Amino acid sequence: MEKTVCELFAGVGGFRCGLNSIKSIEDTERPEKWKTVWFSQWEPADKKIQWAHSCYVNRFGTCMDLQGQDTTNCDINTVDKKTVPDHNLLVGGFPCQDYSVASSLATSKGLEGKKGVLWWDIRDMLEEKGAPFVLLENVDRLIKSPASQRGRDFAIILACFRDLGYTVEWRVINAAEYGYQQRRRRTFIFAYRDDTAYANRIVEATAYNGMFGEELHRKSMGKLLFSEGFFAKSFPIEICDDKKIHMVKLPKSIGELSRSFSFVFENAGVMKDGMTYTLRTTPVYDGNQITLGDIMEDGDVDRTFFIPKERLYYTSPDRDHSDETCERLSDTERKTWQYIKGAKKLPRKAKNGHEYIFSEGPIPMIDEYDKPARTMLTSEGSFNRTTHIVRDKKTGEIRLLTPIEVEHIQGFPSDWTKECLVDGEMVEMPVHKRRFMMGNALVVNLVNQMEEQLSEIFEKEK
Repeated sequence: MEKTVCELFAGVGGFRCGLNSIKSIEDTERPEKWKTVWFSQWEPADKKIQWAHSCYVNRFGTCMDLQGQDTTNCDINTVDKKTVPDHNLLVGGFPCQDYSVASSLATSKGLEGKKGVLWWDIRDMLEEKGAPFVLLENVDRLIKSPASQRGRDFAIILACFRDLGYTVEWRVINAAEYGYQQRRRRTFIFAYRDDTAYANRIVEATAYNGMFGEELHRKSMGKLLFSEGFFAKSFPIEICDDKKIHMVKLPKSIGELSRSFSFVFENAGVMKDGMTYTLRTTPVYDGNQITLGDIMEDGDVDRTFFIPKERLYYTSPDRDHSDETCERLSDTERKTWQYIKGAKKLPRKAKNGHEYIFSEGPIPMIDEYDKPARTMLTSEGSFNRTTHIVRDKKTGEIRLLTPIEVEHIQGFPSDWTKECLVDGEMVEMPVHKRRFMMGNALVVNLVNQMEEQLSEIFEKEK
């Protein structure tokens, strides 16, 4: 089977980098193993310059649709899916703002949210083009959304695949638990059409004789989850008793599912013929661990990334908490990293007039070299608790991460986002945008690790 790819919500090309083992910018000059026939990247918030799309085009060029038009930077809602070239693998990190850890689960709107509804464009693409294989990425909270009806949104996605004739595997993967440089948990979905040779091989590989009913299903799906499935071969897990697998049948009607379905999906599972099988799994990995220190620059770093001492501390450096229940700190004191990352107690008033004490615990002010980076968000580099602060390797001074370092945390080549092609001219991307792009991206290393299994699957297809 030809390795043709359609990349939706492409960002700056994380899936394409992973599938084609792109480790440096120079690697884009060699032939790609996986041919991207079309991609889509449009960000409604970028009014003047479409930074992600311009970066993608600068590295890879663009793709024309079947009518000879460049629709890669159009709102995907407006794109006629019939005009997209045929492809055998559909990939995408579909927008996740409605499920993101940047906002609480209780306030997320899930599939009903403005960004969440873009799932239906993936479904429309599958219905129109019928890609035999699908690989998607989203935040780990996807399987729990929304808070008021746990699991409903993910069940809708699974039901859409069921109705289109696909079997689905999913796994929540923390990149650091398989040796990579970021503690980032993401939900990956691998789906394949039931008429593929791969689907038939999976059925044969997980078959059991002399068993019937629920016992057969548990044994068969347990074998898929622990040893024979796509994720089992790419990211090994501990084998446990298949009796721990939870089963639930999806309602036939998506309308009924949307109104009343609720279920606790675990971090691994399978959906086949409308029946879901899921259980909590534990990673198995005994290799080397890439740390934050391994991916940091060790030469001269521009002074603009260093933090002035007066912005670091407002009191003794060994103090990691503040108590404002009696007296509020000054604005100057509050604008220090020691304050923002430290534990807090301060009085607040709710909209209804209720007064209460807000409190939160401390987090380490300086991220150490010997651990993988924490999860990087789109707010990286701004004055907030989640921004990484590091000790410069050469000078020992405290600073923010450089654009190259945030690229490395996601597994991209150095300076991948440095330049963009805008209206035929090379334009340098602002530093805050480069950080934003990486906060939105996936860990390229994970896709690269999956590529071996994908290649093997495609080589055995007709």
